[in-house]
Amino acid sequence: MPRIFNYGSCCIDHVYQVPHFVAPGETLSALSYEIYPGGKGLNQSIAAAKAGARVSHIGALGEDGKHLKALLDHHGVDTEHVRITSSASGHAIIQINPEGENAIFIHGGTNLDDHASLLEAGLARAEPGDWLLIQNETSGNLKAIEMAKLRSMRVAFNMAPMNQRALDLPLEDIDLFIVNETEGAALTGRQEPEQILDQVAKTFPDAQIVLTLGEQGAWYQDTKARQHAPARKVQVVDTTGAGDTFTGFFLAGLMNGLEPLASLHQGCAAAGISVERPGAATSIPSLDEVKSQ
Repeated sequence: MPRIFNYGSCCIDHVYQVPHFVAPGETLSALSYEIYPGGKGLNQSIAAAKAGARVSHIGALGEDGKHLKALLDHHGVDTEHVRITSSASGHAIIQINPEGENAIFIHGGTNLDDHASLLEAGLARAEPGDWLLIQNETSGNLKAIEMAKLRSMRVAFNMAPMNQRALDLPLEDIDLFIVNETEGAALTGRQEPEQILDQVAKTFPDAQIVLTLGEQGAWYQDTKARQHAPARKVQVVDTTGAGDTFTGFFLAGLMNGLEPLASLHQGCAAAGISVERPGAATSIPSLDEVKSQ
């Protein structure tokens, strides 16, 4: 079976339950405080592994993040190319309001180190047909894309957090875009989901795209079809990491031979379960839980 090489961030998430998102100039008392494992890369690696994919994680951590590497190991992720350095790991400050919505800011830490040698070593075993999965919390995405294409790999880009750095990458080399509505609008200059999908088809005619819409489900589009999967109704506790859970289960579905629509349903089901639980990596369900939906 092909392998996912996930070049991605690992973070320590500091999560505060708050009565409302803090306003400029306001000092706000938190209702509670917890520390969770997180980072888009770590979340996606764990989700894909729990969904049955072969996953190799490429990234860096500080001494303060050794427990994150142990967590990846625990879930069967290959961490041979997760480097431990003397710098501080990346971390996130996350506010969760009573509706389960989140507001997040991140400090890149070791996720923004020079990872050229890590990528060289980590992708040395990659073969044609393997996937490189990237997001926008690491510093070496340009190098990663270039190396992947030299190895005839397919590249999936979860374009979060969306900024100009993401838009400046060679997007013509992306095989699968994974975006939410806000990221899709930034990518295409269009606002409505159908317009976003139409514009991607014009600008990147050979690419696949997944457009996630939260409680409205998700769309998948390739050169042959456009398909939709609904989201199930859930009691939202914490949306942190839901998109990462979706990404891991969707991509693992494709790699395990599921049709795109079935993979889309699998991703939506997994994300739906995850938002009913607190935390990011800790909220990711098992494949059996997803199949029981």
